[in-house]
Amino acid sequence: MADRQQGTIKKWQDDKGFGFINTDNDESVFFHISEFKAQRRPKIGESVIFTVGQDDQGRMQARQVQELEYLQQQMAKKNSQIRKRNQQRTAQAEFEDGQKKRLLLGIGFYGVLILLALTSEISWLVVAWYIALGFITYIMYAKDKAAAQSGDWRTPESTLHLLSMLGGWVGAMVAQTYLRHKSQKPEFRMTYYLTVIINLAGLLFVIMGDSLEFLTELL
Repeated sequence: MADRQQGTIKKWQDDKGFGFINTDNDESVFFHISEFKAQRRPKIGESVIFTVGQDDQGRMQARQVQELEYLQQQMAKKNSQIRKRNQQRTAQAEFEDGQKKRLLLGIGFYGVLILLALTSEISWLVVAWYIALGFITYIMYAKDKAAAQSGDWRTPESTLHLLSMLGGWVGAMVAQTYLRHKSQKPEFRMTYYLTVIINLAGLLFVIMGDSLEFLTELL
């Protein structure tokens, strides 16, 4: 509030329940114990924040007297909460943006497979294989997360990596993103990326099979 002032308690008569605050303008303002908002008695020399009003006889007195240190702590706590909320919102926005990008990447990959099948570069069986493995891998991730939450038997990480390497890496990527499962462990993530590279290398070998055979004949 605009009329809040800062000052220091310069005099306090505990037996009578009143005292005086010395303002920053070097004015002396009366205050009563009923206006002191801390759950204790005032102390001489402590800094306070207050508003100025008048009693029934029109005399100036301090109202809503609060400890400056307490208000500073409350303000710092409030600012900390605001920063934490902002950080959480930023992290959530980045997470949702990452979700969209990974989903588009998965859809784009399947789209490329379909395009390759339409141009007879690969068999439709390959497309069906990738889609089926992606679905199965997603289900396995979901099952493993449910098992982790309930304490049931877990799916071995080697099984999840094998499914990814065989062609289910898109399902694994979507599961890691949307289920938030197996997305924090650096070792697991590195192995996952390796399975993606191995799988894509295998797919490239299948696509380039005829070309590679031609190069072999030349050599």
